[in-house]
Amino acid sequence: MKPFKLLLTLVILLAAAGARAQLVIEITQGMDNPTPIAVVPFAWQGTGAPPEDVALVVDDDLTRSGQFATVDRGDMLSRPSTQQEVFYRDWRAIDSDYVLIGRASVTDQIQMRIEYELFDVNRQARVLSGYEEGHVNDARMLAHSVADEVYETLTGIRGAFATRLLYVSVTRVADGKDYYRLTLADSDGARPVVLLESREPILAPTWSPDGKEIAYVSFETSRPAIYRQNLASGAREQLTNFRGLNGAPAWSPDGKSMAMVLSKDGNPDIYLMDLASKRLTQLTRHYAIDTEPTWMPDGRSLLFTSDRGGRPQIYRYDLRSETTERVTYEGAYNARARVAQDGRNMVLVHQAGGRFHIALHDLKTNRMQILTSTDLDESPSIAPNGSMVLYATKSGDRGILAAVSVDGGVKFRLPAREGDVREPAWSPYLSRN
Repeated sequence: MKPFKLLLTLVILLAAAGARAQLVIEITQGMDNPTPIAVVPFAWQGTGAPPEDVALVVDDDLTRSGQFATVDRGDMLSRPSTQQEVFYRDWRAIDSDYVLIGRASVTDQIQMRIEYELFDVNRQARVLSGYEEGHVNDARMLAHSVADEVYETLTGIRGAFATRLLYVSVTRVADGKDYYRLTLADSDGARPVVLLESREPILAPTWSPDGKEIAYVSFETSRPAIYRQNLASGAREQLTNFRGLNGAPAWSPDGKSMAMVLSKDGNPDIYLMDLASKRLTQLTRHYAIDTEPTWMPDGRSLLFTSDRGGRPQIYRYDLRSETTERVTYEGAYNARARVAQDGRNMVLVHQAGGRFHIALHDLKTNRMQILTSTDLDESPSIAPNGSMVLYATKSGDRGILAAVSVDGGVKFRLPAREGDVREPAWSPYLSRN
């Protein structure tokens, strides 16, 4: 087979794999009194069909947050696209508190511009206006950015719709050997792209602080090794190749070093790698299993899971004093901690009544709140705005992703069309530059 034909075949296969791995959102629980808002279809100022139904993407984002009840397009009495066409009586008649209108256009066949305006029906006033510009291929991400602006205006919390997800999907084939695919998708599961496909396990994907690189564990060389990968160029670098365990990579907040778990000296301990020099510093030295490091946002300490007390609990290692203290005491099992950007709340896997749930732990008050009611919940990953937690769980005999708000009020599932999905990792805020 000629190289080009081989490449084309590979692209087709990966595209098909990505389609199979696409997640479909199923909202299972919303807030009791969501804010009613009408997202009017945006006027299209161009030739042919628009590259994306911008209003529909915004509508879906706001609905998925659970904090908004969007108006069905069939119930709209008018469809304004300019401020002059907005008649508040039309929206009071259908009990909509807010109206979002907009216009989309494309110049030079490559640049898309989306203008939008948000109106408060009760105050009869415009409360937000703006625009988003970018490559037409990023139309969907531009729409997510509009949703972010609306969300922040109405809730006071920065939106996180224009972010992305990493996850691992596993498909079993006839020969009994699994296919592992590391997939990148929008925050709503759309536009999946397979970054790596292997017959060997892929584990623990994670993001660099700037969202330009990822790291993960791959068994492609017959034993676990940590890799980093540039998302723009696709360039990969193998960071570790030690005997034993090489796992749980976690980028430091300044992006200069990476915490990881190595057992090259016989016992799993937490190490720190300087990414420029590749120099290793061993942080923990204990006969117990120390694993799953995660950074506090200030970069001065790490949390990790250890069974040094007899059962898995969360501990904190202070980089300046080189001391370790136990953080969790409630329950016999707490693991896989991830800290919100506020540095106060962490989410983790908590065992209660023999079931594994996702819980929120307040690091200041030590209060624990169980967020999920499903079984075998694992691998929590928190949105960059701290509002939602993505995690892996079971539905029947299949592994799926699910999400819950940090107050437990909003829940949705993201099952794939086939196979198991696991190991979610929510990106930081992303720059389009």
